[in-house]
Amino acid sequence: MRWTLRHAYERVPHHKLAFDAARVHPDDFESLDDLARFPFTTRQHLRDTYPFALFAVPRERLARIHASATTGKPTVVGYTQKDIDISNAVLARSLRAAGVRPGWIVHIAHGQGVRDGVEKYGCAVMPIPDGQTRSEIQLIADFKPEVIMATPSAMLALLDQFRAAGADPRKTPFKLGIFGAEPCTQAMRAAIEDGFDMHAVTIWAPSEIMAAGAAQECVQTKDGLTIWEDHFYPEIINPRTGRVLRDGEEGELALTSLTREAMPVIRYRTGDTARLLPGTARTMRRLSFGRPPTPSQARQTAAGSAPKPP
Repeated sequence: MRWTLRHAYERVPHHKLAFDAARVHPDDFESLDDLARFPFTTRQHLRDTYPFALFAVPRERLARIHASATTGKPTVVGYTQKDIDISNAVLARSLRAAGVRPGWIVHIAHGQGVRDGVEKYGCAVMPIPDGQTRSEIQLIADFKPEVIMATPSAMLALLDQFRAAGADPRKTPFKLGIFGAEPCTQAMRAAIEDGFDMHAVTIWAPSEIMAAGAAQECVQTKDGLTIWEDHFYPEIINPRTGRVLRDGEEGELALTSLTREAMPVIRYRTGDTARLLPGTARTMRRLSFGRPPTPSQARQTAAGSAPKPP
């Protein structure tokens, strides 16, 4: 955290001005409680500094630039090669927590930006047909991927396509699905797990923080997303006052990056309502978006109608 605050202050004019205006300096950070003295970053700040003013490295050091789709100015995120390597390593960790094993084939039906991390973990990426439903069903049958990564709504649409084609979705080779980019309700999870006879878990990351895998639901428990706190430090704040809330209280999620070179993010207000809960399947804390399940509900969800976790 000390490195991140100093890196941002010394290399990003926006953060230096914001720190100075708040009368706080990186040297003032002596414990995690001191982070509350530092100013927030918002999506508007990303737009106001478009395109490169939040970057902490020269443009020549950037290895990847991502701009979000929006009606106004896009929000831009940059990565050095080290940032990409860390992103891939964190995604590989998420895949492990999800239940994926090296050597499996992963069908990526959404978000091709995760491909490098999947390959780094030791899995093969299955080729994707462009909007050809029958070809997709045929490829799934022929290549036998154990995993699919998609949005939950796309997975439900694929379920309908299987049934319309007269194919039994419960006979697919899928062992589990990893879903992101949109909320996956318990009803959607149940429909997917029952329809395909597989496990369904959620992956999450705001694009301003990381391409994918900042937090991952563990297949053993399915009781919230483990946030990888060695790379992203979470806070839950009162959205009106900015006051930091205690673990278990509901509020707005703010994230600070800990290892990013190209674009350090300081207390980024995600706009998402969440709680921080103790770790279960992993020692790091969990993010719960919405009401956390009771222990009995979590056990029931983890067991579900799906097969035994891999």
